[in-house]
Amino acid sequence: MSNPAKAEAVLALHRFGMGPRPGSIAAVGTDPRGALIAELDRPLALTAAAVLPTSAKAYRTVADANARRTARAKQAQQQAKKQQVAAAQAMSEDQGQTQGQGQEKDAAEMAAKQAADAVPDPGRPMYLQEAKLRMEAALAADIGFAERLVWFWSNHFCISANKIQSMSGAYEREAVRANALGRFVDLLQAVEGHPAMLFYLDNLESMGANSIAGINRSRGLNENIAREIMELHTLGVRTGYTQDDVISFANVMTGWTLVPPGADPQHGGEFTFNPRLHEPGEQTVLGKRYEQEDVEQGRAVLRDLAAHPATATHVATKLARHFVADVPPPVLVEQMAKSFRDTEGDLKQVAIAMVSSDEAWRGPPTKLKRPGEWVVGMVRATGITTVDPVRYTGGQELLGEALWRPSAPKGYPDDEASWIDGVGRRLDIANYFAERITGLADPQVIIEDVFASEIAPEVKQAVGRAESRQQALALLFMSADFQRR
Repeated sequence: MSNPAKAEAVLALHRFGMGPRPGSIAAVGTDPRGALIAELDRPLALTAAAVLPTSAKAYRTVADANARRTARAKQAQQQAKKQQVAAAQAMSEDQGQTQGQGQEKDAAEMAAKQAADAVPDPGRPMYLQEAKLRMEAALAADIGFAERLVWFWSNHFCISANKIQSMSGAYEREAVRANALGRFVDLLQAVEGHPAMLFYLDNLESMGANSIAGINRSRGLNENIAREIMELHTLGVRTGYTQDDVISFANVMTGWTLVPPGADPQHGGEFTFNPRLHEPGEQTVLGKRYEQEDVEQGRAVLRDLAAHPATATHVATKLARHFVADVPPPVLVEQMAKSFRDTEGDLKQVAIAMVSSDEAWRGPPTKLKRPGEWVVGMVRATGITTVDPVRYTGGQELLGEALWRPSAPKGYPDDEASWIDGVGRRLDIANYFAERITGLADPQVIIEDVFASEIAPEVKQAVGRAESRQQALALLFMSADFQRR
């Protein structure tokens, strides 16, 4: 393979994939664009995903554990109170009794806490298992283009494990991964109707003012889901919708909720449409009237938002910014937006349009990788294919990109300014990782075999002059060849 071909193969792996790994340059071959496109035809299902619970099952499991925890705490408190009554009968009513009662109250609260803590939280193990399989899928991929698309769409339609930990990984598998290479409208319907999204954006008990529940309970509308769908998920900011549109759309989405686990132990946590919460009557969104009276009203609005020209531009811009440049070439954005419009939102075709365009390849590899991309690229280069999920998720949190835990519905940013100040923390991670794998990874092998010597001369020189293998590995991992794409 010629040097230009090697350089383009490495660029393909960095810019569109998860970074070079042993054998990946050979897998890319002399046709990087073709190799990227070919990867989109392979299944996206996670290995061993069958052992993972569905999001509804995970939700029910945690709800059951919480119920047991509450019951045990109450039992412990009741037992402590009985003991307090017995002790009070043997004491006189003086100052000492008052102090004793305060101590007994503290003892009762401690007993309740200990009883509750004795019931383990199943949400954390589920989260870690999902994280492990997700990361190992990225490590095992020849290129990782399809996995990068899953990561992108998961961030675009983000939820937070801080709010709904048990469902966070299952949400990505069920709604995002299953639709990441399909039609945008199907992806949109899947994520907005997923219980994790409805929980995250506070739609579970949003109710129309004139709905049965709204009248009986004197509660009303929550606009979160409508606003985020329009502003973040589809049209983008300042694209012509008004506050009235947001309110109307929020009314449309009333009734989209989940089955309470206590109400139905077999189906708790699953999506359901509750007509008692739904605002009756037609609604007007973006100048169009929607007369449906049930869940189809929301689905109709989502279909129209998915087909809106502003959505095509918004999605194309975000994809190009993520993969190519902080300020993506306008020509590339328009090519991708046109593909979106022409194919009715076929996301696979939009991805193909991106990697087929010369505009996506012309810029130098100056875009700073997000922490998660850098970590997986560093691990892939060593040939490691399994991870400790506790160590992995802890490292991601240290780097400011905690897995499935963005601070806001807009997800993690994709521009250099948002991440450059955290590069110093990457040095700590690089040193720690280098120390752990010193006996397993040779920096010269990574340079010559994994990267086919497509490493900057000054980096090769610095690695060659390092005082130890650990230092050499850390220098390599901190180089621009690993940090940028």
